[in-house]
Amino acid sequence: MSTPDLRRWWVRLAQAAGLVAMGLLALFDLRFGAPESLAALLVLLVRMGLAVATVPLWLPVHRLGSRWLPLAALVLACASLAVTAATLLLFGGAQLFSGSWGLAESAGLIGAVFVVARWGAPRLAPWAAVAAGLAVAAMPLRVGAENLLVIFGLLQVLAAAGAAGVGLYLRIMAAGRERAIALVRAEQRAEFARDLHDFIAHHVTGIVVQAQGARFVAAQDPQRVIVALEQIERAGAETMASMRRMVGILRNPDAPPDAPLAPLAGVTELEPLLTGFNGAANAPARLHVEGDLNGLPVEVSTSAYRVVMEGLTNTRQHAPDARSVAVAVRRTPDWLLVRVADDGASPRTAPARGHGFGLIGLTERVRALGGTITAGPGVAGGWVLDAAFPLHVAVTR
Repeated sequence: MSTPDLRRWWVRLAQAAGLVAMGLLALFDLRFGAPESLAALLVLLVRMGLAVATVPLWLPVHRLGSRWLPLAALVLACASLAVTAATLLLFGGAQLFSGSWGLAESAGLIGAVFVVARWGAPRLAPWAAVAAGLAVAAMPLRVGAENLLVIFGLLQVLAAAGAAGVGLYLRIMAAGRERAIALVRAEQRAEFARDLHDFIAHHVTGIVVQAQGARFVAAQDPQRVIVALEQIERAGAETMASMRRMVGILRNPDAPPDAPLAPLAGVTELEPLLTGFNGAANAPARLHVEGDLNGLPVEVSTSAYRVVMEGLTNTRQHAPDARSVAVAVRRTPDWLLVRVADDGASPRTAPARGHGFGLIGLTERVRALGGTITAGPGVAGGWVLDAAFPLHVAVTR
Protein backbone atom coordinates (compact mmCIF):
# COMPACT_ATOMS: atom_id res chain seq x y z
CA MET A 1 0.00 0.00 0.00
CA SER A 2 1.45 3.37 -1.02
CA THR A 3 1.91 6.24 1.44
CA PRO A 4 -1.00 8.34 0.08
CA ASP A 5 -3.32 5.31 0.23
CA LEU A 6 -2.21 4.53 3.79
CA ARG A 7 -2.75 8.15 4.83
CA ARG A 8 -6.22 8.13 3.26
CA TRP A 9 -7.02 4.90 5.11
CA TRP A 10 -6.06 6.46 8.44
CA VAL A 11 -8.21 9.52 7.70
CA ARG A 12 -11.21 7.33 6.97
CA LEU A 13 -10.58 5.33 10.15
CA ALA A 14 -10.46 8.53 12.22
CA GLN A 15 -13.69 9.73 10.62
CA ALA A 16 -15.38 6.43 11.42
CA ALA A 17 -14.22 6.71 15.03
CA GLY A 18 -15.63 10.25 15.14
CA LEU A 19 -19.00 9.03 13.92
CA VAL A 20 -19.07 6.30 16.56
CA ALA A 21 -18.16 8.82 19.28
CA MET A 22 -20.88 11.20 18.08
CA GLY A 23 -23.41 8.36 18.19
CA LEU A 24 -22.46 7.44 21.74
CA LEU A 25 -22.70 11.07 22.87
CA ALA A 26 -26.12 11.36 21.24
CA LEU A 27 -27.29 8.29 23.17
CA PHE A 28 -25.94 9.89 26.35
CA ASP A 29 -27.89 13.07 25.59
CA LEU A 30 -31.07 11.08 25.07
CA ARG A 31 -30.58 9.04 28.23
CA PHE A 32 -29.57 11.83 30.64
CA GLY A 33 -31.27 14.76 28.95
CA ALA A 34 -34.80 13.37 29.06
CA PRO A 35 -37.29 16.17 28.41
CA GLU A 36 -39.69 17.00 31.22
CA SER A 37 -42.12 19.04 29.11
CA LEU A 38 -43.22 19.63 25.52
CA ALA A 39 -41.00 22.73 25.29
CA ALA A 40 -38.03 20.72 26.50
CA LEU A 41 -38.79 18.07 23.85
CA LEU A 42 -38.76 20.71 21.09
CA VAL A 43 -35.45 22.11 22.33
CA LEU A 44 -34.00 18.59 22.49
CA LEU A 45 -35.02 17.92 18.88
CA VAL A 46 -33.39 21.19 17.77
CA ARG A 47 -30.21 20.29 19.65
CA MET A 48 -30.03 16.86 18.06
CA GLY A 49 -30.62 18.44 14.66
CA LEU A 50 -27.69 20.82 15.21
CA ALA A 51 -25.49 17.91 16.25
CA VAL A 52 -26.37 16.02 13.06
CA ALA A 53 -25.80 19.17 10.99
CA THR A 54 -22.17 19.39 12.17
CA VAL A 55 -21.34 15.97 10.69
CA PRO A 56 -21.15 17.17 7.03
CA LEU A 57 -18.64 19.79 8.18
CA TRP A 58 -15.98 17.60 9.73
CA LEU A 59 -16.65 14.27 8.00
CA PRO A 60 -15.61 14.96 4.33
CA VAL A 61 -12.10 15.78 3.15
CA HIS A 62 -12.27 19.45 2.18
CA ARG A 63 -10.36 21.54 -0.30
CA LEU A 64 -7.83 23.96 1.19
CA GLY A 65 -9.17 27.51 1.30
CA SER A 66 -12.83 26.44 1.22
CA ARG A 67 -15.18 29.39 1.69
CA TRP A 68 -18.40 27.49 2.34
CA LEU A 69 -16.87 25.52 5.22
CA PRO A 70 -16.33 28.49 7.61
CA LEU A 71 -19.64 30.02 6.47
CA ALA A 72 -21.50 26.83 7.33
CA ALA A 73 -19.67 26.59 10.66
CA LEU A 74 -20.54 30.21 11.40
CA VAL A 75 -24.23 29.57 10.68
CA LEU A 76 -24.30 26.50 12.94
CA ALA A 77 -22.49 28.33 15.74
CA CYS A 78 -24.97 31.21 15.55
CA ALA A 79 -27.85 28.72 15.56
CA SER A 80 -26.43 27.05 18.66
CA LEU A 81 -26.05 30.41 20.40
CA ALA A 82 -29.65 31.24 19.45
CA VAL A 83 -30.88 27.98 20.99
CA THR A 84 -28.98 28.74 24.19
CA ALA A 85 -30.31 32.31 24.31
CA ALA A 86 -33.86 31.14 23.63
CA THR A 87 -33.61 28.57 26.41
CA LEU A 88 -32.53 31.26 28.89
CA LEU A 89 -34.91 34.00 27.76
CA LEU A 90 -38.09 32.07 27.04
CA PHE A 91 -37.91 29.78 30.02
CA GLY A 92 -36.31 32.17 32.48
CA GLY A 93 -33.40 29.90 33.33
CA ALA A 94 -35.69 27.07 34.38
CA GLN A 95 -34.05 23.68 34.35
CA LEU A 96 -35.58 21.95 31.34
CA PHE A 97 -33.28 18.95 31.33
CA SER A 98 -32.16 16.58 34.04
CA GLY A 99 -28.49 16.34 33.01
CA SER A 100 -27.01 16.78 29.53
CA TRP A 101 -26.90 20.11 27.73
CA GLY A 102 -25.94 18.55 24.37
CA LEU A 103 -22.58 16.79 24.38
CA ALA A 104 -23.01 15.55 20.81
CA GLU A 105 -23.59 19.12 19.64
CA SER A 106 -20.52 20.28 21.59
CA ALA A 107 -18.33 17.57 20.08
CA GLY A 108 -19.63 18.34 16.59
CA LEU A 109 -18.84 22.05 16.91
CA ILE A 110 -15.38 21.32 18.31
CA GLY A 111 -14.76 19.04 15.30
CA ALA A 112 -15.99 21.86 13.05
CA VAL A 113 -13.46 24.21 14.67
CA PHE A 114 -10.69 21.76 13.77
CA VAL A 115 -11.63 21.41 10.10
CA VAL A 116 -12.22 25.15 9.75
CA ALA A 117 -8.75 25.89 11.12
CA ARG A 118 -7.24 23.20 8.88
CA TRP A 119 -9.09 23.82 5.60
CA GLY A 120 -11.16 27.00 5.80
CA ALA A 121 -10.55 30.25 3.92
CA PRO A 122 -8.11 32.38 5.96
CA ARG A 123 -10.35 35.46 6.13
CA LEU A 124 -13.45 33.63 7.34
CA ALA A 125 -11.96 30.82 9.45
CA PRO A 126 -11.10 32.95 12.55
CA TRP A 127 -14.64 34.32 12.80
CA ALA A 128 -16.17 30.87 12.50
CA ALA A 129 -13.78 29.44 15.09
CA VAL A 130 -14.52 32.24 17.57
CA ALA A 131 -18.28 31.87 17.11
CA ALA A 132 -18.08 28.10 17.61
CA GLY A 133 -15.97 28.63 20.72
CA LEU A 134 -18.56 30.98 22.19
CA ALA A 135 -21.31 28.50 21.35
CA VAL A 136 -19.67 25.57 23.17
CA ALA A 137 -18.81 27.86 26.11
CA ALA A 138 -22.46 28.86 26.54
CA MET A 139 -24.02 25.42 26.11
CA PRO A 140 -23.80 24.30 29.78
CA LEU A 141 -25.93 27.35 30.73
CA ARG A 142 -28.92 25.57 29.15
CA VAL A 143 -29.24 23.38 32.23
CA GLY A 144 -28.26 25.89 34.90
CA ALA A 145 -25.80 28.52 36.07
CA GLU A 146 -23.97 26.65 38.82
CA ASN A 147 -20.21 27.01 39.17
CA LEU A 148 -19.65 23.45 37.96
CA LEU A 149 -21.49 24.18 34.73
CA VAL A 150 -19.44 27.33 34.19
CA ILE A 151 -16.31 25.23 34.63
CA PHE A 152 -17.61 22.76 32.04
CA GLY A 153 -18.12 25.67 29.66
CA LEU A 154 -14.50 26.78 30.15
CA LEU A 155 -13.28 23.22 29.56
CA GLN A 156 -15.20 23.09 26.30
CA VAL A 157 -13.61 26.40 25.24
CA LEU A 158 -10.18 24.94 25.97
CA ALA A 159 -11.06 21.87 23.88
CA ALA A 160 -12.14 24.10 21.00
CA ALA A 161 -8.92 26.13 21.28
CA GLY A 162 -6.90 22.91 21.25
CA ALA A 163 -8.75 21.70 18.16
CA ALA A 164 -8.06 25.02 16.44
CA GLY A 165 -4.39 24.81 17.41
CA VAL A 166 -4.01 21.28 16.04
CA GLY A 167 -5.76 22.21 12.81
CA LEU A 168 -3.61 25.31 12.38
CA TYR A 169 -0.43 23.33 13.09
CA LEU A 170 -1.31 20.72 10.46
CA ARG A 171 -2.13 23.50 8.01
CA ILE A 172 1.23 25.20 8.55
CA MET A 173 3.08 21.89 8.21
CA ALA A 174 1.25 21.05 4.98
CA ALA A 175 1.93 24.52 3.58
CA GLY A 176 5.63 24.21 4.40
CA ARG A 177 5.79 20.84 2.71
CA GLU A 178 4.02 22.15 -0.38
CA ARG A 179 6.45 25.09 -0.58
CA ALA A 180 9.43 22.76 -0.27
CA ILE A 181 8.09 20.42 -2.96
CA ALA A 182 7.34 23.38 -5.23
CA LEU A 183 10.92 24.58 -4.75
CA VAL A 184 12.28 21.14 -5.64
CA ARG A 185 10.10 21.02 -8.73
CA ALA A 186 11.26 24.49 -9.77
CA GLU A 187 14.86 23.37 -9.39
CA GLN A 188 14.14 20.25 -11.43
CA ARG A 189 12.52 22.34 -14.16
CA ALA A 190 15.56 24.60 -14.18
CA GLU A 191 17.79 21.54 -14.59
CA PHE A 192 15.66 20.35 -17.47
CA ALA A 193 15.87 23.79 -19.03
CA ARG A 194 19.65 23.69 -18.83
CA ASP A 195 19.76 20.17 -20.25
CA LEU A 196 17.37 21.09 -23.02
CA HIS A 197 19.43 24.12 -24.01
CA ASP A 198 22.73 22.25 -24.10
CA PHE A 199 21.18 19.21 -25.75
CA ILE A 200 19.71 21.27 -28.57
CA ALA A 201 22.92 23.25 -28.95
CA HIS A 202 24.92 20.02 -29.26
CA HIS A 203 22.68 18.12 -31.66
CA VAL A 204 21.49 20.99 -33.80
CA THR A 205 25.08 22.10 -34.30
CA GLY A 206 25.91 18.56 -35.44
CA ILE A 207 22.97 18.58 -37.83
CA VAL A 208 24.08 21.91 -39.32
CA VAL A 209 27.66 20.69 -39.77
CA GLN A 210 26.52 17.45 -41.42
CA ALA A 211 24.18 19.36 -43.74
CA GLN A 212 26.97 21.74 -44.76
CA GLY A 213 29.34 18.84 -45.41
CA ALA A 214 26.73 16.99 -47.46
CA ARG A 215 26.31 20.01 -49.68
CA PHE A 216 30.01 20.09 -50.53
CA VAL A 217 30.38 16.35 -51.24
CA ALA A 218 27.11 15.96 -53.14
CA ALA A 219 28.79 16.30 -56.52
CA GLN A 220 31.76 14.02 -55.79
CA ASP A 221 30.21 11.20 -53.73
CA PRO A 222 26.39 10.97 -53.65
CA GLN A 223 26.56 7.86 -51.41
CA ARG A 224 28.12 9.91 -48.60
CA VAL A 225 25.24 12.35 -48.88
CA ILE A 226 22.78 9.51 -48.20
CA VAL A 227 24.77 8.48 -45.10
CA ALA A 228 24.85 12.08 -43.89
CA LEU A 229 21.11 12.46 -44.41
CA GLU A 230 20.47 9.29 -42.40
CA GLN A 231 22.60 10.67 -39.55
CA ILE A 232 20.75 13.98 -39.72
CA GLU A 233 17.41 12.14 -39.60
CA ARG A 234 18.42 10.11 -36.53
CA ALA A 235 19.77 13.16 -34.72
CA GLY A 236 16.63 15.15 -35.54
CA ALA A 237 14.31 12.38 -34.37
CA GLU A 238 16.22 12.01 -31.11
CA THR A 239 16.17 15.75 -30.57
CA MET A 240 12.42 15.98 -31.13
CA ALA A 241 11.71 13.03 -28.82
CA SER A 242 13.77 14.56 -26.02
CA MET A 243 12.24 17.97 -26.53
CA ARG A 244 8.71 16.58 -26.21
CA ARG A 245 9.54 14.79 -22.97
CA MET A 246 11.29 17.78 -21.44
CA VAL A 247 8.80 20.41 -22.58
CA GLY A 248 6.07 18.34 -20.93
CA ILE A 249 7.71 19.09 -17.59
CA LEU A 250 8.71 22.66 -18.37
CA ARG A 251 5.16 23.56 -19.44
CA ASN A 252 4.27 25.12 -16.12
CA PRO A 253 3.39 28.76 -15.45
CA ASP A 254 5.46 28.71 -12.23
CA ALA A 255 8.64 27.59 -13.98
CA PRO A 256 11.53 30.00 -13.29
CA PRO A 257 12.29 32.15 -16.34
CA ASP A 258 15.76 32.57 -17.78
CA ALA A 259 17.20 29.48 -16.08
CA PRO A 260 20.99 29.71 -15.90
CA LEU A 261 22.95 27.56 -18.30
CA ALA A 262 25.38 24.88 -17.12
CA PRO A 263 27.32 22.16 -18.92
CA LEU A 264 25.83 18.67 -18.95
CA ALA A 265 27.20 15.89 -16.77
CA GLY A 266 26.38 12.34 -17.84
CA VAL A 267 27.28 8.79 -16.93
CA THR A 268 30.57 9.07 -18.81
CA GLU A 269 31.64 11.62 -16.15
CA LEU A 270 31.00 9.32 -13.18
CA GLU A 271 34.70 8.67 -12.55
CA PRO A 272 35.41 12.31 -11.54
CA LEU A 273 32.26 12.30 -9.39
CA LEU A 274 33.41 9.20 -7.48
CA THR A 275 36.91 10.59 -7.19
CA GLY A 276 35.56 13.73 -5.53
CA PHE A 277 33.38 11.63 -3.23
CA ASN A 278 36.27 9.40 -2.19
CA GLY A 279 38.37 12.42 -1.33
CA ALA A 280 35.87 13.60 1.30
CA ALA A 281 34.25 10.36 2.54
CA ASN A 282 35.35 7.52 4.79
CA ALA A 283 33.65 4.90 2.61
CA PRO A 284 35.34 4.42 -0.78
CA ALA A 285 32.99 4.27 -3.75
CA ARG A 286 33.72 1.81 -6.54
CA LEU A 287 32.27 1.97 -10.03
CA HIS A 288 31.27 -1.09 -12.04
CA VAL A 289 30.16 -0.56 -15.63
CA GLU A 290 28.62 -3.10 -18.00
CA GLY A 291 28.01 -2.18 -21.61
CA ASP A 292 28.88 0.83 -23.72
CA LEU A 293 27.75 4.10 -22.13
CA ASN A 294 28.41 6.17 -25.23
CA GLY A 295 25.54 7.23 -27.43
CA LEU A 296 22.90 7.27 -24.68
CA PRO A 297 20.03 9.78 -24.93
CA VAL A 298 21.31 12.91 -23.25
CA GLU A 299 18.42 13.28 -20.80
CA VAL A 300 18.85 9.63 -19.74
CA SER A 301 22.58 10.04 -19.26
CA THR A 302 22.24 13.21 -17.18
CA SER A 303 19.42 11.76 -15.08
CA ALA A 304 21.46 8.62 -14.37
CA TYR A 305 24.33 10.87 -13.28
CA ARG A 306 22.00 12.63 -10.85
CA VAL A 307 20.80 9.29 -9.46
CA VAL A 308 24.37 8.38 -8.58
CA MET A 309 24.93 11.86 -7.13
CA GLU A 310 21.83 11.54 -4.93
CA GLY A 311 22.85 8.06 -3.77
CA LEU A 312 26.34 9.23 -2.79
CA THR A 313 24.91 12.28 -1.02
CA ASN A 314 22.51 10.12 1.00
CA THR A 315 25.34 7.78 1.96
CA ARG A 316 27.46 10.67 3.18
CA GLN A 317 24.59 12.16 5.21
CA HIS A 318 22.85 9.08 6.60
CA ALA A 319 25.44 6.29 6.68
CA PRO A 320 28.54 7.61 8.46
CA ASP A 321 29.46 4.04 9.45
CA ALA A 322 29.43 2.72 5.86
CA ARG A 323 32.71 1.11 4.77
CA SER A 324 32.08 0.94 1.04
CA VAL A 325 29.71 2.14 -1.65
CA ALA A 326 29.06 0.15 -4.81
CA VAL A 327 27.96 2.08 -7.90
CA ALA A 328 26.82 -0.14 -10.77
CA VAL A 329 25.76 1.06 -14.22
CA ARG A 330 24.54 -1.52 -16.72
CA ARG A 331 23.33 -0.98 -20.24
CA THR A 332 21.11 -3.52 -21.96
CA PRO A 333 19.59 -3.20 -25.43
CA ASP A 334 16.47 -1.56 -23.98
CA TRP A 335 17.39 -0.26 -20.52
CA LEU A 336 19.98 1.64 -18.54
CA LEU A 337 20.13 0.29 -14.99
CA VAL A 338 21.75 2.26 -12.16
CA ARG A 339 22.33 1.10 -8.60
CA VAL A 340 23.99 2.81 -5.62
CA ALA A 341 24.35 0.53 -2.57
CA ASP A 342 26.20 1.07 0.71
CA ASP A 343 26.85 -1.30 3.61
CA GLY A 344 25.98 1.07 6.44
CA ALA A 345 24.73 -0.59 9.62
CA SER A 346 22.78 2.41 10.96
CA PRO A 347 19.03 1.74 10.87
CA ARG A 348 17.32 3.83 8.23
CA THR A 349 13.79 4.14 6.97
CA ALA A 350 12.20 5.79 3.98
CA PRO A 351 12.27 9.63 4.15
CA ALA A 352 9.76 10.92 6.66
CA ARG A 353 6.93 13.17 5.67
CA GLY A 354 8.37 16.60 5.07
CA HIS A 355 11.86 15.28 4.29
CA GLY A 356 13.63 13.59 1.42
CA PHE A 357 12.86 16.30 -1.13
CA GLY A 358 15.96 15.44 -3.16
CA LEU A 359 14.55 11.97 -3.75
CA ILE A 360 11.12 13.46 -4.53
CA GLY A 361 12.57 15.65 -7.26
CA LEU A 362 14.68 12.80 -8.60
CA THR A 363 11.63 10.52 -8.73
CA GLU A 364 9.76 13.14 -10.72
CA ARG A 365 12.65 13.40 -13.15
CA VAL A 366 13.03 9.63 -13.63
CA ARG A 367 9.31 9.02 -14.09
CA ALA A 368 9.13 11.82 -16.65
CA LEU A 369 11.46 9.72 -18.79
CA GLY A 370 9.31 6.61 -18.40
CA GLY A 371 11.64 5.01 -15.83
CA THR A 372 11.32 3.70 -12.30
CA ILE A 373 13.21 4.43 -9.09
CA THR A 374 13.17 2.76 -5.67
CA ALA A 375 15.05 3.31 -2.43
CA GLY A 376 15.10 1.11 0.63
CA PRO A 377 17.05 -1.30 2.84
CA GLY A 378 19.11 -3.92 1.02
CA VAL A 379 18.61 -7.65 1.49
CA ALA A 380 22.05 -7.98 3.08
CA GLY A 381 21.81 -4.67 4.95
CA GLY A 382 22.73 -1.15 4.04
CA TRP A 383 20.74 1.03 1.70
CA VAL A 384 20.05 0.56 -2.01
CA LEU A 385 18.96 3.13 -4.59
CA ASP A 386 17.84 1.58 -7.90
CA ALA A 387 16.80 3.35 -11.10
CA ALA A 388 15.88 2.01 -14.53
CA PHE A 389 15.67 4.17 -17.66
CA PRO A 390 14.11 2.94 -20.91
CA LEU A 391 16.31 3.70 -23.91
CA HIS A 392 13.51 3.49 -26.48
CA VAL A 393 10.46 5.44 -25.36
CA ALA A 394 7.57 5.94 -27.72
CA VAL A 395 6.73 9.63 -27.98
CA THR A 396 3.10 10.57 -28.48
CA ARG A 397 2.36 13.40 -30.86
